[in-house]
Amino acid sequence: MRKQIVAGNWKMNNDLSQTELLITNLKRQVKTSEAEMMIAPSFTNLWSAFESLREYDVEVIAQNMHFAESGAYTGEVSAGMLKSVGIQTVILGHSERRAYFNETDDLLAEKVDAALKNDMRVIFCFGEELADRKSNNHETVVENQIKNGLFHLDADAFKTIVLAYEPVWAIGTGETASPEQAQDMHAFIRKTLTNKYGQSVADSVSILYGGSVKPNNAQEIFSKPDVDGGLIGGAALNADDFMTIVNAF
Repeated sequence: MRKQIVAGNWKMNNDLSQTELLITNLKRQVKTSEAEMMIAPSFTNLWSAFESLREYDVEVIAQNMHFAESGAYTGEVSAGMLKSVGIQTVILGHSERRAYFNETDDLLAEKVDAALKNDMRVIFCFGEELADRKSNNHETVVENQIKNGLFHLDADAFKTIVLAYEPVWAIGTGETASPEQAQDMHAFIRKTLTNKYGQSVADSVSILYGGSVKPNNAQEIFSKPDVDGGLIGGAALNADDFMTIVNAF
């Protein structure tokens, strides 16, 4: 059975004291849940978060990493560095990394390989822009991002890969994506996996929705058959909102 996952991506928010306060508020509410819970603080606060949540059912994950093991890459962080502070899962290919830092499919394929080589789990992000959606090119864009970033892998690799669909056109643009649109794309993504790796692999991969999931829409979105959880942005910065989303399952 596929894992249900709710991952909070804190992005470039919260200094150490703010991180500690948010985690304290989360710990007051954490209980056994149908969903696997994850949070992704900034690099500077990963160790503190990991230590604070060591006895709780909340996994601390990283927002990004470099493909190299080490070297002259000023400001970058390697898989080995992340694992040395207890981190086992990393988000790769987030729309903001693609847009602001020009991360290409080829670069992301290298990052995926580096993470898997270090026995890390990957949350692999992808999604179309507004122009792609309006030109009815959205499925082609998503298919190419998945193929270019992941389809060099063998089927076994997908045991440690989670997919995260981000409709970039519906995040902070005033446009909205309906739960039905989310389901349609998730079903297409699963079909794309089926065509390459077979039904068994496709049915085993969790696909998260990253299109502005909030407390008031989480239950409806998560009720869709091919939506296995969410990659949460702004709502993850509020403990009450995040736990309401987690409990939507």
